[in-house]
Amino acid sequence: MSKNVLEFEKPIIELEHKIEEMRALSDSLDISNEIGKLEKKVNELRTSVYKNLTRWQIVQIARHPERPYSLDYIYLMTENFIEMHGDRAYGDDKAVVGGFAMLDGKPVMIIGQQKGRDTKSNIYRNFGMMNPDGYRKALRLMKLAEKFNRPVITLIDTPGANPGIEAEERGQAEAIARNIMEMSRLKVPIIVCIIGEGASGGAFGIGVGDRILMLEYCWYSVISPESCSSILFRSWEYKEQAAEALQLTANDLVKHKIVDRIVKEPEGGAHRNHKEAAELLKEAILDELKQLEKADPDKFLDQRTKKYSAMGYWEG
Repeated sequence: MSKNVLEFEKPIIELEHKIEEMRALSDSLDISNEIGKLEKKVNELRTSVYKNLTRWQIVQIARHPERPYSLDYIYLMTENFIEMHGDRAYGDDKAVVGGFAMLDGKPVMIIGQQKGRDTKSNIYRNFGMMNPDGYRKALRLMKLAEKFNRPVITLIDTPGANPGIEAEERGQAEAIARNIMEMSRLKVPIIVCIIGEGASGGAFGIGVGDRILMLEYCWYSVISPESCSSILFRSWEYKEQAAEALQLTANDLVKHKIVDRIVKEPEGGAHRNHKEAAELLKEAILDELKQLEKADPDKFLDQRTKKYSAMGYWEG
């Protein structure tokens, strides 16, 4: 059973726990009918809860500590992953991982923001917040992919870029801006996948692509609900209202034509079944790659430019 249960998941988890207890007694007691009824009840409850999630509850699922992170997806989806390190200028940012890998027999460059599972590993990974050297490392790997004509897949999962003084001193804003410019003209297909949190320029620094995929229970926005609440109301207490106003879920972003495709998650969220979540994401990436590989590179560069130029434009 999960050690980290969200408040709205508790009724589901309690019923599942009860079913497990009854199964343990089923060898000595004939209670199969009662177990069947409870299983039906928990399935109906799970469907009802996840069908009616608020935007803030989706933010909570995206941050679930047992959710699969970039390295989980990489090892579950690909073979022969060769991790590459360093930006050839300053150091190796552990908040981002990347390298060549085989995806269903196809060579690809895969790059993802990486969080830790506990305090020690989170400090090592800087909570998934990249430094300038991380953005330069990601760009170095993308350029390498372009040189060998390999598609690029990026996995976004960050609460934002590192906001520390040392990051600003080393050119954080310039590194993110350069990545956006270089990604907009990279001559190989780019598929961006939002697998957890996608906050601000920290996400966008590896987030320019031909196709933007987003897992069902993720969020992607210019600012987190807490920071938005803090700026507007001088308090984090209005984070739920801020989440509603930001319209940061996959359904919202497809509606606004920022995200191209929602990738379904296992029932109850990706944290309930890493393997199934990876299979669903892999299937979607392969489908998108198949379409992009047929396209003329000059044409998909034009389409990439048009796609981002159209964002944020509304006709009255």
